[in-house]
Amino acid sequence: MAHTEARVLAALLLIAAAPAPQSGVVAWVTDGDTFRLESGERIRIAGIDSPETQPGNAKCGAELARGKQATRAAIALLKGRTVEIERVGRSYNRTVARVRLDGRDLAETLVDRGIARWWPRGKAKPDWCRG
Repeated sequence: MAHTEARVLAALLLIAAAPAPQSGVVAWVTDGDTFRLESGERIRIAGIDSPETQPGNAKCGAELARGKQATRAAIALLKGRTVEIERVGRSYNRTVARVRLDGRDLAETLVDRGIARWWPRGKAKPDWCRG
């Protein structure tokens, strides 16, 4: 019985110590998977990838074209909107976070709309040059 109580107490302490999601307003959309909050914080959405928008980063012309479309779609969806942020890490001077918009997982919304593809940690980056 004492072991069970100790485990329950440990679990509750971990839950209490977990950072609560915070909210912020999207001021600028960089591309289909990155945006900046009004606070200035840059957010990279966890678990997804969108096509590159810079010629030096894109692997082909098709990726650049898709990147521009993805960016326009992400701007229409996010600019000026309030999002919930759950920080999970850092990458290239950006906060990596799970993001919710209107109570829905933003990564899922972006994938559903073709703006991004799933990119599980440790897997190869999606190839935007092939359909």
